[in-house]
Amino acid sequence: MENDDKESYLSKFRQRVLELNEHGEGIPKEAQLVIDEELSKMETLEKNSAEFHMSRSYLEWLTCLPWSYFSTDNLDLQKASEILERDHYGLKDVKERILEFIAVAQLRGSVQGKILLLVGPPGVGKTSIGKSIAEALDRKFYRFSVGGLSDVSEIKGHRRTYVGAMPGKMVQCLKLTNVSNPLVLVDEIDKMGSGIRGDPASALLELLDPSQNTSFMDHYLDVPFDASKVLFVCTANTTDTIPGPLLDRMEVIRLSGYDLPEKVSIAQQYLEPRAKIDSGLVEASLPNSNENEENNLGEAGSGKTDENENNKNIKAIPSSLGLDKGAIESLARWYCREAGVRKLEQHIERIYRKLALQVLRADDEKLKDEDSWIIKADQLSEYVGQPAFTSDRLFDEPPPGVVMGLAWTAYGGSALYIESTNLKNATVTSTSDVENSSKRKIDSGFFVTGQLGDVMKESTRIALTHSKHKLQQVDPENNFFEVNQIHMHTPEGATPKDGPSAGVTMTTALLSLALNRTVSPDLAMTGELSLTGMVLPVGGIKEKVIASRRSGVKIVVLPHDNKKDVDELADYLKEDITFHFARKYDDVYRVAFPDVQ
Repeated sequence: MENDDKESYLSKFRQRVLELNEHGEGIPKEAQLVIDEELSKMETLEKNSAEFHMSRSYLEWLTCLPWSYFSTDNLDLQKASEILERDHYGLKDVKERILEFIAVAQLRGSVQGKILLLVGPPGVGKTSIGKSIAEALDRKFYRFSVGGLSDVSEIKGHRRTYVGAMPGKMVQCLKLTNVSNPLVLVDEIDKMGSGIRGDPASALLELLDPSQNTSFMDHYLDVPFDASKVLFVCTANTTDTIPGPLLDRMEVIRLSGYDLPEKVSIAQQYLEPRAKIDSGLVEASLPNSNENEENNLGEAGSGKTDENENNKNIKAIPSSLGLDKGAIESLARWYCREAGVRKLEQHIERIYRKLALQVLRADDEKLKDEDSWIIKADQLSEYVGQPAFTSDRLFDEPPPGVVMGLAWTAYGGSALYIESTNLKNATVTSTSDVENSSKRKIDSGFFVTGQLGDVMKESTRIALTHSKHKLQQVDPENNFFEVNQIHMHTPEGATPKDGPSAGVTMTTALLSLALNRTVSPDLAMTGELSLTGMVLPVGGIKEKVIASRRSGVKIVVLPHDNKKDVDELADYLKEDITFHFARKYDDVYRVAFPDVQ
């Protein structure tokens, strides 16, 4: 009996090997040698021994992998373009890059494995783009997340000496998809951890390096597998936490956040129809009350009384039911200011769930009143509560010492105000005290708050030094910094902030305080400041311009080297905004204080 069971396993594995070798190029030579050795070994083992079961599991994996099975790629540019346009709004650069990739594959006759990295805020469609690419190419799709992953074995598998050993995610993917060229989406690659079990980011190097993955070695299989035909798409919110050697092997495609017009279009074309279907508020899917009555008469005595009783309660859906454009704009502007559209989708779904309840509770007369089912902006508080934001700006008329900056985060761009105020130094009794060398040295004091990072704290010191230098140039008699303690603060103190791009904003805020001059409420700026007054380029220009539009800014000051980034922006993003490009801080000063030279 035991021999029969053993023979059945052996015959099953040999049959699999024959089928694999009959397809394409068959099993590679290295893998074939290992399989033959393992089959010979299995013949000599006792069926009830632990080693027999380890050998059987090993052969199960070796003979179920698609060594030479490949799906046929669809290289139709028109179809790919239609799928991308159907599933995603905007994202022109991303779509063009994908179509370029397909065009090259069409000319070469095959799709080579690539590693694309989609970087952008949450909710902008990174994961869904991966699915669309797979559909456009007719490839099998497999997704796994490496967020929080700290075990190398998840990538490269366990050694077979361990109890319960398994191959890594890549080999599991090949088994599930049953092809050697799937599209693999590696999600949250910027959130990998590391610990005593190794560094998964380093383990991914072999898998994602085109020059190495032709012979990817899983610890469990212990034979090379050609993963060069796999198309890898990785997603991340930021590249800052991705190790340099790993980032160097990927082609980075950045997805910016959406501005108000884009959010409104996405809500109208995608989110609202989907929410209506998910809430059961599609008229065609529900029978009206008259049809229910006819069905009840025709099914009398058929044993469906309970079902018919339920159908009586289903009512016709008003055709006008939905959100008008003004309500969607208000949702995006006052409730959902994040860069993506995930929170906007949640709010729309919440509204439609409440509408579903109202439809079932309404009488026939109410249902016939089409106008009452159109949700307007002034009704939103009844459905989603009071707005999270009540103003586009923190200050309608900023006082001296307050300037609007522009910041970039992993969640998109935002307006970042810099506040500064002064307190008379108690040790100074008169101006002559400053000039009197016999007096002890006066430490005016400089304090910063707002949970700033180390880089941003250094920017505050540079801003203070350059502000003193600039004040000596424009007003030599002004001893403001000598007789005052200065306190600088960035609002939203619970949010950590870091980066050098607030340098020019901090300097302008200090000079505004020292000169007792306000800056225009329609002015925003960003740029790193060097100690000698050079304005250095910064990143995230598109996100920052979107943030400035959201805040109603009319004048934006940017580093001169970022002019190329502004030129690449869509025309509608630049409408009604005057851009000034600064090489040195003097250029920023002339814009901020045109009447003080």
